[in-house]
Amino acid sequence: MTNAHLRPDAPMVHVDWPDGTSGDFPFIWLRDNDPAGFHPETHERVADLTAVSLDIRVTKVQADGNFLTLWWQDGDTPSRFDLTWLRGHLPGRRAHDPARTGFAPWRADLGRDRVPRIQADEILLSDAALQDWLIQTQRHGLSVVAGLRADPEAGMEIARRIGFLRETNFGITFEVKSKPNPNNLAYTPIALPLHTDLTNQELPPGFQFLHCLANEATGGGSLFCDGYAVAEDLRQSDPEAFEMLSTVSIPFRFHDAVTDIRNRKKVINLDEDGQVIEICFNAHLADFFDLAPDLMTPYYRAYRQVMQMTRDPSYLVRFKLTGGEMVVFDNRRVLHGRDAFDPQTGFRHLRGCYVDRGEFESRIRVLSRSRDPRIC
Repeated sequence: MTNAHLRPDAPMVHVDWPDGTSGDFPFIWLRDNDPAGFHPETHERVADLTAVSLDIRVTKVQADGNFLTLWWQDGDTPSRFDLTWLRGHLPGRRAHDPARTGFAPWRADLGRDRVPRIQADEILLSDAALQDWLIQTQRHGLSVVAGLRADPEAGMEIARRIGFLRETNFGITFEVKSKPNPNNLAYTPIALPLHTDLTNQELPPGFQFLHCLANEATGGGSLFCDGYAVAEDLRQSDPEAFEMLSTVSIPFRFHDAVTDIRNRKKVINLDEDGQVIEICFNAHLADFFDLAPDLMTPYYRAYRQVMQMTRDPSYLVRFKLTGGEMVVFDNRRVLHGRDAFDPQTGFRHLRGCYVDRGEFESRIRVLSRSRDPRIC
């Protein structure tokens, strides 16, 4: 039986569940989250928090069956909470989120054979397979989809199973092939060092999809490196460099005849708990560094250290895509690059698009909810 009582020493309700879980719920939090204060269809808040006193008090509390009922000192209508909902939203503990899959760092030992791999038809025909693939792709930051139709739209069809495509100054989709008068190094046959895309954007795109339509030229292998693994190794081996790259921002810029997009980014971005959540590293989009003179040398030392680590074979996974394969990777985690290729020896054509992290995570949550109705 669930028990609840008012705490005599603080403006909170204390709840004990039969399994030993317990929690303290501040009065103001309970009033702010009163189910009656939400629209019944949109589930958005409609109550006015500014009309509630910070000193609001509960005079009586009762746990009965699956519900907790509170009576307020101001005489307002009693509030009724689902106890299961309260247990899942304990103050001080983050609510369960099926999209928080955790990350599986990797280095060269991942190899091509251990990169998560799935057939396109499985994703298109099964929500369960789609969910499992999304989770594995997010955990590793990298996967390969095989068996795509010989159709330029086949890769985009997979991406749209997840959510909306992210449009950039290169369009909703982009063609990676050698072409005259390129405005990006990707549109040349030269080697591309490892990088993350569009670091010049206010919000760099999330997951990138590269569908191989043809890869018949000599060369043209794809390179991948887990930026999270590099960052964590740097944190251990060179804390000063890690501190520099995670606290000091540098300018990035893309410009051509019709576009000039600039932004500042830290190469390593952390969340409030100090965990690495984003890598922004693109040496060919780095603008002229404008740091204070006394910061230049220590910053360049740290910046070059990361550059050298991304070229270390112990971090690299290399494979050559073939027609009908598509590589999918987290552009804000996994650095990607390309070996040079000779366009005189055959045609190489990849078609790409982006799906932002928010869309990716939303799809995981919705699919999790449909498979387990207990997930709200």
